[in-house]
Amino acid sequence: MDEMRFDGRVAVVTGAGGGLGRAYAMLLAARGAKVIVNDLGTSKRGEGASLSMAQGVVNEIVVAGGEAVANGDTVATPEGGRAIIQAALDAFGRIDIVIHNATINRHNPFRDMPFEDFAAVIDVHLFGAFHLAKAAFPLMCDQKFGRIVLVSSICGLYGERNVAAYCAGKAALIGLSNALALEGHEHNVTSNCIVPAAETRLFEGRDTSSFPPMGPELVSPAVAWLAHESCRESAQLLVALAGRVGKAYFAETPGIYRPNWTVEDIVAEQTTIAAREGEQIFQAVPSGFYDHLGFSFGMGKHSEA
Repeated sequence: MDEMRFDGRVAVVTGAGGGLGRAYAMLLAARGAKVIVNDLGTSKRGEGASLSMAQGVVNEIVVAGGEAVANGDTVATPEGGRAIIQAALDAFGRIDIVIHNATINRHNPFRDMPFEDFAAVIDVHLFGAFHLAKAAFPLMCDQKFGRIVLVSSICGLYGERNVAAYCAGKAALIGLSNALALEGHEHNVTSNCIVPAAETRLFEGRDTSSFPPMGPELVSPAVAWLAHESCRESAQLLVALAGRVGKAYFAETPGIYRPNWTVEDIVAEQTTIAAREGEQIFQAVPSGFYDHLGFSFGMGKHSEA
């Protein structure tokens, strides 16, 4: 297979000053993309600011023969999101790829979590994705090309203790990605989620001595695939960690139809309701919402017949 290149493409990678974001930016640049390396330079809690992290990655890219520009705007405000996309337009004249990797985390049991901490994490993950997409998505649709990759998490799929805001923000990205995928479908604009894990500074304080190798370079090829012009997949969840690449998806049991239900009926039918034989998987693109309704409505019609 010929090397998959990104020549002529312009990419924004947020949170690219280290860890996974740096790996994404470095790989795209090595394959010919011009990259906006965005990083506010905060602590992992989202405090402080410095352009040095982003500039350090830019320096690496330039030394390796690539093209990149550092950007230190925040994803957490509408003005910041617009400024990040505008940086791509100012430097390189277009925007083709947005990888929203910027992240912060604040640990607290939910019962002790201040609203301010919850909101700060949501601002970066969910609202950060909104602000970036709001600025980039119309441009992508108008030029009939765009690739959006939102970075979700295992926490967004399955939850984790003491990081409720992180779990909520990462799960919300899945719904946003599906909506963007549907609205971008006719314009050759795809939107997908990567569900990664790697040893980065978010792992600080966790005992990883029993873990296998989990470098960011084991994730970046999957992200590059989702960002490539030949990738037509959209509204997908691609999992990548520790050398494993797979897909996550939502499934429903067929369930059971009754024309009327009582609470006691729900209890009595638990085994049938939960039975997975014949499970249904509805793809968001092109018509998962309506496929779901059609299946559900159809059970009633078939039973009445």
